[in-house]
Order: sequence, then structure tokens, then C-alpha cells
Amino acid sequence: MKYVTAEDHHGEFVGIIGEETDSLLPLKRAEEAWKGESSLPETLQECIALEGFSVQAQDILQWSVSNAPNLFLNLNDVKLLAPIPRPAKNIFCVGKNYEEHAIEMGSKDDIPEHVMVFTKAPTTVIGPNETVLNHKNVTEQLDYEGELAVVIGKKGRGIKREEALDYIFGYTIVNDVTARDLQSRHKQFFIGKSLDASCPMGPWIVHSSVIENPNELNIETRINDEVRQSSNTKHFIFPIEEVISVLSAGMTLEPGDIIATGTPAGVGKGFKPPRFLKSGDKMEVFIEKIGKLVNDIEE
Repeated sequence: MKYVTAEDHHGEFVGIIGEETDSLLPLKRAEEAWKGESSLPETLQECIALEGFSVQAQDILQWSVSNAPNLFLNLNDVKLLAPIPRPAKNIFCVGKNYEEHAIEMGSKDDIPEHVMVFTKAPTTVIGPNETVLNHKNVTEQLDYEGELAVVIGKKGRGIKREEALDYIFGYTIVNDVTARDLQSRHKQFFIGKSLDASCPMGPWIVHSSVIENPNELNIETRINDEVRQSSNTKHFIFPIEEVISVLSAGMTLEPGDIIATGTPAGVGKGFKPPRFLKSGDKMEVFIEKIGKLVNDIEE
């Protein structure tokens, strides 16, 4: 199942795309057609926090397929937004989680022994096919980072590694667009990582039941159709289970929390000379079993 936040002439809504259809079902509207009313919240973040949401959504989908096929929308007739357009918290981001990326950003001495975490502000989030601002007034070194992102599905603290995957609602794609000069100047990651519109996300959240092993997915980033990053999440230094366990050791993770799991080698800064993003560049991030996230840089 793929869960989306989308918009049409009726407004913004939470929708689902079934495994056997490429059309989109507005969940709340469909439940109202079925039962005369809907108990679903208005946002996907609130839905994720609702106990039994995925089962409820599946029931609505099955009823609609059999009884109300006219409720399904063509994806070309809606605008897909980021699945969680405005996260309640900063996005958790894992730094240097692929050895080759750690080396390209420094040397073998830069391979971390412990999970590195920084965050991006909620105001960074934009959806698929939206424009990433170039921020020419503050940066000359805008870079791309294609990443697998985890969406937490239930509240937990002190989560054990062997139970960590049970806390995941689903998976999506993020592009951790970064101002390298700001990152270097401030000696910290937050400002360089938190420029407005610097975290494209989507195009949907794929439910965890669809992805048996998130630590073995192909990932690729293309800039203007040229492959820049190509790897597999099996090369994580710290697998997802460990990341969740470390983050939750003394901090509560909550439904809708987003964790970007790190980017592979091939970022612009890693080239000699560096190949930073330019106005009008097209960025595509592909992750196996999830799909493709496409965004352009502002002209």
C-alpha cells in the first residue's frame, strides 16, 4: 500500500494507492460514501497515529474497489504533496552512514564509530515535482543527497534492535539538499541543512508490510539524467534497527517521526572538482520498491 497526501479541486486529502491499481482513493471521502461518516483524521500524520489505521484503510479500499470504483482518481488529476507536508518535529538525519560517502567527504578516519545524527527543520519539506529554492543570496554550494527515509508508526522509547522494525509505519524518499559552504562555515549541520524547501519528500509512504528488508534496497540519484549515486542500503554502516535503537535510547519516538538514513557516495562535493547544483538542474532519486522522487532547482 502507498499512502499519500494530495490535493484536488475539493482540497487536500489523505489517499491510498492499492497494490492492484495505479489510481488513488481519497480515504475519508470513500469511508463517508460507505458508512455515511468517517472517523479518519484530516492529515496523514494523525492517521498514522491512529491505532489500526492501516487495517481500516485496507477495508475502505476493498469496499471501494467492489462498490464505488468511481471514487478513484487518476494520479494525473491531482497534485501529490509531501506525504507529511509539515512534520511535527525536525527530521532526524543520519550522517555518514555509508563508508564510501564518509571517505569521499574526508578520509577513512571519517568513518564513524557511532551513529551520527543531525536534524532538518520542518520548513524544509516540499513535495514531489516541487521546486527546490537555489538560495543564491546565502549559498554557492548547493548539493544533493538521495536517501531512504523511515516513518515511525508507534510511540516508543528504549526500543530494542530486534523489535525496531515493528515501530515503522512505512518508508519514503528524501533528498537532503545541503548548502555545503554554510555547513562548513558554521562547523555544525543545522543551518546548512535547513534552508527552506531543501527537503523534497515523497512521492508517497510505502507501508512496511510491502518491504521485508529495508536494509537491502537499491538506491540511485540522477542529476540531469546522469547517474551520480548508485548503491544499496545493505552498505549501511548502521542498519535501520540500530539507528532506531540508538535514537530511542533516551528519547521518545512518536508516530509520524521521520528518519533519513544517510546518503551513499557520489554527492557533488565528493567530485574533484566539486559538482554543485545549478539553477534548473533536475534531480531524481530512485529507491527500489518505493519509486522515484523528482525535483528541479529554481531557475
